[in-house]
Amino acid sequence: MSGATQIHPSVDHGIKPSSASFAGGTLACKCAQNPVKVAIKGQIAYDHACGCTKCWKPEGAIFSVVAVVPRDNLSVVENGNKLSIVDPNAVIHRYACKECGVHMYGRIENKNHPFYGFDFVHPERFQEQGWAPPEFAAFVSSVIEAGVSPDRMGAIRGRLKELGLEPYDCLSPPLMDAIATHIAKASGALPN
Repeated sequence: MSGATQIHPSVDHGIKPSSASFAGGTLACKCAQNPVKVAIKGQIAYDHACGCTKCWKPEGAIFSVVAVVPRDNLSVVENGNKLSIVDPNAVIHRYACKECGVHMYGRIENKNHPFYGFDFVHPERFQEQGWAPPEFAAFVSSVIEAGVSPDRMGAIRGRLKELGLEPYDCLSPPLMDAIATHIAKASGALPN
């Protein structure tokens, strides 16, 4: 990987496959003492590299890695008193540790939102191995908004493709279809 464009520590050396036996685990923040811990039941879905400027990224990463889990499969199990919402006006309420800054999960409270019922997590915070690997890269152009030089975008998209992460400047086609289907059903254009 020497000289390769770095994306995120969990994918820079290749993408690890999931384990058929992975049944969930515990996400932990970076605090050495009294870390926030969040239990996840089951496997994650739609894991992807995200270039948006809202998602938490480890030091030096230009993308985050984020996935979803059903809301009912997530519970804060230790030191939840250290969590606070980063931006209460954002669509996704990102709960971060007040001490180390790691976003532990994001939740949508608007019941009319297409992704209501799913919580967003950063799988590299799992203490266990075997979660589903990233499948694509979303909001790739948004890294420019975070200060990445536009002249680096060709190399970044090339590296994402090399890793097997198809780069999109929105979400993946199946997720965009899910949003459009939700909107069409809500408007009556499609039957419920």
